[in-house]
Amino acid sequence: MSNSPNGDQNEISDLPYSFARTSDAAHIREEFADLGQGESSGVVHSVAGRIMLLRTQGKIAFAELRDFSGHIQLFASSDATEKFEHFVSLSLGTWVGVTGEVMTTRRGELSIKIQHWVVLADAQRGFGDKWHGVTDPDTRYRQRYVDLWANPHTREVFVQRSRIISEMRRYLEAKGFMEVETPLLHPIAGGALAKPFTTHHNALDMDLFLRIAPELYLKRLIVGGFERIFEIGRVFRNEGISPRHNPEFTMLELYQAYADYNDMMDLTEELVSHLARLVCGSTVINYQGKPIDLTPPWKRATMEELVSEQLGIEVRLDMGLGALSALAEGHGINVGPSWGPGKVLLEVYEKTTEHTIWNPVFVCDYPLEVSPLSRDHRSKQDMVERFEVIIAGRELANAFSELTDPVEQRKRFLHQVGQSKAGDDEAMAMDEDYIRALEYGLPATGGLGIGIDRLVMLLTDQSQIREVVAFPTMRPEQDR
Repeated sequence: MSNSPNGDQNEISDLPYSFARTSDAAHIREEFADLGQGESSGVVHSVAGRIMLLRTQGKIAFAELRDFSGHIQLFASSDATEKFEHFVSLSLGTWVGVTGEVMTTRRGELSIKIQHWVVLADAQRGFGDKWHGVTDPDTRYRQRYVDLWANPHTREVFVQRSRIISEMRRYLEAKGFMEVETPLLHPIAGGALAKPFTTHHNALDMDLFLRIAPELYLKRLIVGGFERIFEIGRVFRNEGISPRHNPEFTMLELYQAYADYNDMMDLTEELVSHLARLVCGSTVINYQGKPIDLTPPWKRATMEELVSEQLGIEVRLDMGLGALSALAEGHGINVGPSWGPGKVLLEVYEKTTEHTIWNPVFVCDYPLEVSPLSRDHRSKQDMVERFEVIIAGRELANAFSELTDPVEQRKRFLHQVGQSKAGDDEAMAMDEDYIRALEYGLPATGGLGIGIDRLVMLLTDQSQIREVVAFPTMRPEQDR
């Protein structure tokens, strides 16, 4: 039941199907910025939005109309505004379309002097004090449609998110990259170490997986002859929820033929610093009260070097499984029975070192054991040419010199199958078609993935991923 006088069911059914708006709040403010105090412009405009404030002073009334661009005052009077008594009894939150002359009040407030108006949508739920800011996170994330009105900074975050993605596309296209699309439904879960969501296709009577990464399909396109490609899209991982994790999130993945991970480092720091300049006005940004310097070049160091520096002792992969396991257990890590030295080194790094990195660092040269799609390092045994970008203690990007050898790729997949049988539900499966694609020839290729949600968090100074995802995954309300 409506709580406004225009909420009768017959009136609701008579609401207009469209409204011919001629301008918005921001453009009117810009166009008439020089209009003097108490002056009329002689120009009539039609605007639309929500009534946010409404106060009556006898035979005149003032309201604030807010649209996507901003807000502007509405001025109503009993002698000039049609249905004046109806207008002054509107509930806050009602959507209206208004036509009238642009003018300024005696106090100099730019306004629309209402001549004609119409209700466009009735607020059947009262916003009440929600106009003054919703602070409860659960309410904000579940009722984003309220949050966007109650907290203007929320809207600005999503405006900036859109701009970041748009500018990212422009930058890559200017570099000769072409945007492509690959399947969301995969017959084999691959391209990353993660647990997939499973679904079933009835007509084909087969299980399918929501993609955990587009990587293997994108590299098939490189085999097919495209040289620079990228995809921006959703990926899905059946994992926990945290300040950094949502089960569905947005990734940029790109691949460049004839390039390696050194080229990907150059591209990453150039792209991120470019976006920082556009969005933040500088490559030195403020994040959670501390400065971060995104100015290239960024520090480049190996995982072994960073762990050694953090722990104050030399830590190397070739220390062997026993020594690395003892080190891990000394830091509270329970070493799994199927872990090799590479997995142990990674766990030690993630437990002791990753969270301490603030300014951007390319963490280079990962163990082969934990990098089944990366090319062997050209000079380091049991290592691959892979890096992750760590900023503010969290991973922002992951990149490789891509593995191109089909025989070695089969060997790596078989190892992953063994890990899966040993109980690792994030291990990869065998993908025979991908190996067949490699047998047709994949040239030297550099690949890069950037978590767009985390990038938006960084550039808009947000500590929680739910602040940058319009509709984050939540427990059902009855389960709270």
